[in-house]
Amino acid sequence: MPVYNLIEETVFPDPSMADHDGLLAIGGDLSPERLLLAYSTGIFPWYSTGQPILWWSPDPRMVLFPNQFKRHKNLRRLLEQNKFEVRFDHDFNQVIELCSHIPRKGQEDTWITDEMKKAYINLHHLGFCHSAETYHNGKLAGGLYGISLGGVFFGESMFHLVTDASKVALWHLVDFCLSHDFDMIDVQQETAHLQSMGAVAVDRGKFLLLLNESLKKQTLKGKWLYK
Repeated sequence: MPVYNLIEETVFPDPSMADHDGLLAIGGDLSPERLLLAYSTGIFPWYSTGQPILWWSPDPRMVLFPNQFKRHKNLRRLLEQNKFEVRFDHDFNQVIELCSHIPRKGQEDTWITDEMKKAYINLHHLGFCHSAETYHNGKLAGGLYGISLGGVFFGESMFHLVTDASKVALWHLVDFCLSHDFDMIDVQQETAHLQSMGAVAVDRGKFLLLLNESLKKQTLKGKWLYK
């Protein structure tokens, strides 16, 4: 499959034209208009410093349906201890900063470039990008961030400084999604960790059908409040 060079006009090729690894297009920009169009058509940017912007639509796609989230007993017991305080959209900038700096096994550098951080912080100010955060002894201990469109939360990245802090953030994000009639949490790439939490792989065609249906719902814009 060819990889498409994007033009100045805010358009994307059909996601089905992506190559075997999911790479669809190269170039363009990270303007709010292009990013929102990308996510609404099942496409997302993922690249490293020094590379041009790369746009992906993997097949299969890893998805967590909120009602299929696995609430493991050990994590449930942890929540009962009230070890963590949970907040939404309280310190988005710090969440994305820590997501970009916390080392990950098998990764030598980060894909959350300075350009990416600015773009998603901009989307946060516009009411489309949100963070779920956990605090321990008053300090940020873990969290995640992503984009909300219609009935879909597009998870981008998560981090933890304290064991299980990001899992607790995910638990409460799932609760939020259930209480606000979200259909799915897109987690993009398949990992054993997310699979253990209930995420499943769906083929791209099915994902796009689910996405199109979910986008008929009203987007929950603005600052999210935890309970």
